[in-house]
Amino acid sequence: MMNNYLITIIGPTAIGKTALSIKLAQHFNCEIISCDSRQFFKEMKIGTAVPSEEELAAAKHHFIQNKSIFKNYSVGDFEVEALQKLDELFQTNTIQIMVGGSGLYVDAVLKGFDEFPDIDASVRDEINSKYDELGIEYLQSTLKDLDSDYYQKLETENPQTLVNPQRMKRFVEVCLGTGKPYSNFIGKRSVKRDFIPIIIGLQADREIMYDRINQRVDIMLQEGLLDEVQQLYPHKDLNALQTVGYRELFDYFDGKTTLDFAIEQIKMNTRRFAKRQITWFKRTENTSWFDYKTDVNEIIHSIESKINNF
Repeated sequence: MMNNYLITIIGPTAIGKTALSIKLAQHFNCEIISCDSRQFFKEMKIGTAVPSEEELAAAKHHFIQNKSIFKNYSVGDFEVEALQKLDELFQTNTIQIMVGGSGLYVDAVLKGFDEFPDIDASVRDEINSKYDELGIEYLQSTLKDLDSDYYQKLETENPQTLVNPQRMKRFVEVCLGTGKPYSNFIGKRSVKRDFIPIIIGLQADREIMYDRINQRVDIMLQEGLLDEVQQLYPHKDLNALQTVGYRELFDYFDGKTTLDFAIEQIKMNTRRFAKRQITWFKRTENTSWFDYKTDVNEIIHSIESKINNF
């Protein structure tokens, strides 16, 4: 039986993952699964750096602007749907591609989720009571105290979760109910996948990466980011919109900051986000790292060598 291979491209924002994924898809004649947790939403196009029409036409993409910000969509939902799509795609080609900067979503597809112990109902009742009294800040501060590592991961990869009461209650519930960090229960269950991951990481010197980020923000503004955010302003409290590039401009529309200040905050917060992405992805085992300017043929040769050696 032939093996299935999932080429997975990781790295910080604005590093060139989309361009590489398209070149690889064209070479291997396959399709692309996007696991960028912000590009799922069809109302958020400019601020999430969705691939251009030309890029989308150059290779078949999945999970790009296929959901609405008005519908709840979790990483668990993505895991189920992405695996179903991969099962379908592997029927026609044993090589497929996944690309994106959302480490939590990458891990969901490659590793799956874990099982957690049952928690006494009294713990849940106490958490609900304190939440009613103190709000989301209680859940955030408690999780940060009890499991700072997992809090930082959420802050990096899925910040909208930090303002999702149901998810946050569950994290705190596990911490308080077991006396152990929520992250202690992650990665304990071995999940079998019907594909072999080949993980390609893109990297660059920090100053180069920061310059690329600053340029991308300027391009977004030229393409109409301000108008996009203004249209979404009435829905600014939705979980999907609690993300860099939108929150800062919501503050501007609220009259809390100047436009120039908001733009500088977007650039700064995106740079911080990229730094956290690097920290996350550097922990990803069996990753082959390449400079962002590496010739695609060198990367293709590396991938084909790995496939031939399996």
